[in-house]
Amino acid sequence: MEKWSLMTITVLLALTVRWTVSLGSYSGAGKPPMYGDYEAQRHWQEVTFNLPIRQWYFNTSDNDLLYWGLDYPPLTAYHSFLCAYIAKLINPDWIALHTSRGYESQPHKLFMRTTVFVADLLVYIPAVILYCFSLKETSTKKKASIYCVALCILLYPGLILIDHGHFQYPLSLGFALWGVLCLSYDWDLLGSVAFCLALNYKQMELYHSLPFFCYLLGKCFKKGLKGKGLVLLTKIAGTVVVSFAVCWLPFCTDMAQIMQVLRRLFPIDRGLFEACMFSSPPPRLANIWCSLSVLIKIKNIVSPQTQLKLSFAVTFLSLLPTCIKLTIQPSLRGFKFALVSCALSFFLFSFQVHEKSILLVSVPVCLILNEIPFMATWFLLVSTFSMLPLLLKDGLLLPYAVTMLAFLSVCVASFSIFEKTSAEDLQLKPFSLSLKGYVSWFKSFPKIVRSLFLLSVTLMGVLSLASAAVPPPQRLPDLFLVSVSIISCLHFLLFLVYFNVVILWDSKNSRSQKKIS
Repeated sequence: MEKWSLMTITVLLALTVRWTVSLGSYSGAGKPPMYGDYEAQRHWQEVTFNLPIRQWYFNTSDNDLLYWGLDYPPLTAYHSFLCAYIAKLINPDWIALHTSRGYESQPHKLFMRTTVFVADLLVYIPAVILYCFSLKETSTKKKASIYCVALCILLYPGLILIDHGHFQYPLSLGFALWGVLCLSYDWDLLGSVAFCLALNYKQMELYHSLPFFCYLLGKCFKKGLKGKGLVLLTKIAGTVVVSFAVCWLPFCTDMAQIMQVLRRLFPIDRGLFEACMFSSPPPRLANIWCSLSVLIKIKNIVSPQTQLKLSFAVTFLSLLPTCIKLTIQPSLRGFKFALVSCALSFFLFSFQVHEKSILLVSVPVCLILNEIPFMATWFLLVSTFSMLPLLLKDGLLLPYAVTMLAFLSVCVASFSIFEKTSAEDLQLKPFSLSLKGYVSWFKSFPKIVRSLFLLSVTLMGVLSLASAAVPPPQRLPDLFLVSVSIISCLHFLLFLVYFNVVILWDSKNSRSQKKIS
């Protein structure tokens, strides 16, 4: 009973922070003609409620795809329809066809904020709570850290600011987290269903698809493809096919419908930089292509088709070692680290990335917060900082500053992160042993890491203040915002190296895979 009381207090605190942030501004508030993501979600409710399904993804006189046309999978559309049905009961003007475009009012803002709040409360937060209870603890002293882990995950500022500030639903990440939770209990079929729901809500969940695939395939291999493994593989394949068929059933009556939906989900012709702050130069996204474009104008010298091939090749090569290791040595721990590494590879190197996509890396990092609290805290701070240009655009500077400071304080108090910087604490002991005799400075490694962390946090603080309060030079109007993106990108590249080293040199995976039988 006591553990649920403590968890209830933790959840209430997290909900209070979310609702407080939701009282502030949102994406595109009072900025016609396109407004922002808030208007996009409202418009999708308008379209799905007033038009037949066959017109949802097609450009018609009633559905202008250039004005926030649907570009997410069917589950997003169904969710928009459900919200629209409730909105119709409260105030039909909110979703009236054509006339509701750009609708803004305090009652409508309250309704829209509530829909996000309810989605968070029903899907994402329960998954976090159950995941924290599923963590295997070895002592009574460590059990208290379950609530610390839950509090830190639920107070992660990036997700709160984007969902309850900028405006976005946490459903795809919530479904993916349910998938991880199910796999941790060896409920492979339920985990597959949960991830299919995530993928059919937002196509960006492809960032997590390879770890799910490789982990489950590796389990099948370990069980033997001539016996139990083949049965499990067949069941998983059947579950995935049925899950997709159910989600896409209304669109399966016509191949033209399916192809149009796919074109909307993967608009390849728009080029590599389509999602980089709406293509406004210079790009302010912390991935490798947008950072390089400051020096090399890639989109001017490389065709869109070549951009696609280049980004695919680099992304594939960067995540290949992790996927091979996970397939050969499947373990739950390796699976969680692979979710981080693969998602980060996609964010840094893949095609048409948005600033918000860093959340697809951050949520898996939250899952390993109890294993590497120092590095996880550092990454989560940088991930929120990387979205600063977007948050400033939405008028979310104050919530950004408060939630960042609160999160850092809670992590420091909960995990004593500055005391956990040894090679063993950072999961680098196998790697350090392989370097023993080659690198003389490894003994002072904890001090070096702490110094780098403090330098990094100081730099983020200075740039945050400069971006918000200091007028940039006239000749370089985007100096601070581009600096935020480039510095964040450099951090992410170093984190990618770090996570891959942990995965590839990890001997615990070899021992833990014996549990899979």
